[in-house]
Amino acid sequence: MHRSLLVLCAGLTVWSAGPAFADNATPHNLILFVPDGLRGLKVTPETAPAMAAIRDKGTNFKNSHSLFPTFTMANGSALSTGHYLGDSGTFSNTIWTAYTSVPAGDTVVPFLENDAVLGDVDEHFGGNYLDEDTILKLARAKGYSTAAIGKLGPTYLFDHTDCPCKPGGTHSVVIDDATGSKVGIPLSDEVKDALTKVDLPLATPARGDNGKAGDAKTPGTTSANTVQQGYFADVATKVVLPMFKARNKPFVLVFWSRDPDGSQHNQGDSLNAVTPGINGPTSMAGIKNADDNLAALRKALDDLGLAASTNIIVSSDHGFSTISKESKTSPSAKVSYADTPKDFLPMGFLALDLAKALDLPLSDPNDKNAAVKDGAHPKAGNGVLGKDPAKPDLVVASNGGSDLIYLPNKDKKLAARTVKALLAQDYVSGLFVDDALGDIPGSLPLSQINLKGKAATPTPSIVVNFRSYVEGCDIPTNCSVEIADTVLRQGQGMHGSFGRGDTMNFTAAIGPDFKAGYADALPVSNADVGATAAKLLDLKAKPNGKLLGRVMTEAMPNGETPKAMSETIRSDAAEGGLRTVLKLQRVGSQRYFDAAGFPGRTVGLEQDSEKKKTAGR
Repeated sequence: MHRSLLVLCAGLTVWSAGPAFADNATPHNLILFVPDGLRGLKVTPETAPAMAAIRDKGTNFKNSHSLFPTFTMANGSALSTGHYLGDSGTFSNTIWTAYTSVPAGDTVVPFLENDAVLGDVDEHFGGNYLDEDTILKLARAKGYSTAAIGKLGPTYLFDHTDCPCKPGGTHSVVIDDATGSKVGIPLSDEVKDALTKVDLPLATPARGDNGKAGDAKTPGTTSANTVQQGYFADVATKVVLPMFKARNKPFVLVFWSRDPDGSQHNQGDSLNAVTPGINGPTSMAGIKNADDNLAALRKALDDLGLAASTNIIVSSDHGFSTISKESKTSPSAKVSYADTPKDFLPMGFLALDLAKALDLPLSDPNDKNAAVKDGAHPKAGNGVLGKDPAKPDLVVASNGGSDLIYLPNKDKKLAARTVKALLAQDYVSGLFVDDALGDIPGSLPLSQINLKGKAATPTPSIVVNFRSYVEGCDIPTNCSVEIADTVLRQGQGMHGSFGRGDTMNFTAAIGPDFKAGYADALPVSNADVGATAAKLLDLKAKPNGKLLGRVMTEAMPNGETPKAMSETIRSDAAEGGLRTVLKLQRVGSQRYFDAAGFPGRTVGLEQDSEKKKTAGR
């Protein structure tokens, strides 16, 4: 394994562990606004004026990072706890839990964006599968008024461990897609009465046309998620903020905007074509929709006289890419499927190709472990491989721009065979292997990307990053295209990869505890946002894991500015010469991951520049 270092900010002062700012007698309020799937460089005064104003008038974290794998629940765990994924155990949106989750559909690979599934996984892993306290739980225990509003899954994650239905309980207000349904988080009588007073329904409206993804012959949506998110914005501005104002004590509000993520995923502007991809009118309408929600929140703060005492942090969970389904090496792409265009990769291509390469039977964990027949693919892309599907040799958790592979028996020989099979596929760009399985040429250990920690859930054996490239414009992170293991189609949107198009999110902040008109050149991450929120609120967590973000002191008045460095780590070369390369930055002991994969197959990791760096070392 090879490393190269370069000092980025030689003029910066040495970092110390001193206080970021003087403690306030009365802590300020905090709004954390998460525009799901917003790319960092898509924000302009024309496309998103409310977010641009916070960035330009407050603090612009222009070197921001999503955590890899760049998925919603993974980064939701970082934003809510301040921990990296090796501690939180939320390795992607779909993980292997080693038990059958009934609310997830009787499967061992539950999709976590579901309140009932989160409750089930919590129950199985000691009452809190994250094994870390969230900022909302800590804040309400300290006496703050707390609420989380927005997208199903990550919203509840911010305060998911205590039942809100206990009489006299102090659980956060939680309002998401499922509110008002049999599986939704119950509302208190106080919230119900307040909703009724302003003529808002007690149940969240559906997404309508925005929820339509289409299929291989039918384009998806051309509408942003305006109705549902308009409801969430009304709940926040007409009910929750006035309620918090009346209580006359500090508050924390998390607003998780499904847009632009949902519109970019399902957009029908580009069926089976990678351009315009996620840069068409539907995706841009999704960005505007999220921005309108933020503008409504800021107006409500002004109207209620709360603006001066409220910090606002805007941080998207990840960037975004357009989907490609093309491969010249995949055996599964050469098979005909009823729902897949000719020569395109089907959903579940990784499980299908590994079953063939390893000569292992493939069963579908989302279909009662039924055998996957010739000419068919797993229903949700997931797969269990082995003669006995109840005791598999290998499990594939399909996610999108990257997939997780688990080896329940910790078989080192099977791990080496699996890596060899993956290296033969043109859609793979970078492999990360559990340290416990030893060094395998062509791959890097999970510990290098903070995926090896104190997680309560099973740690993946292999994380597979898929190829990404640039198509359609001159700004790489705005026009990233990636191979994705998903039911969605070529031309629609996805994320999850280790390309800079997915790792570069948007982060900005404004308020009494942030500098005004300040552009922060230092790297920051979603784990830092969680850690900084805890510091602003003066919360005292007792962490179980050690993979913590840092407080972004440089963005605070009189805060210290640490030093940053960049680093490149290269694996040993596999037979054939492929090696996983990781580009990162450091601030003290904190690591910020820019991009990783095989040079020339990952956005942000170009082949020509990598050759220049490697020459003569």
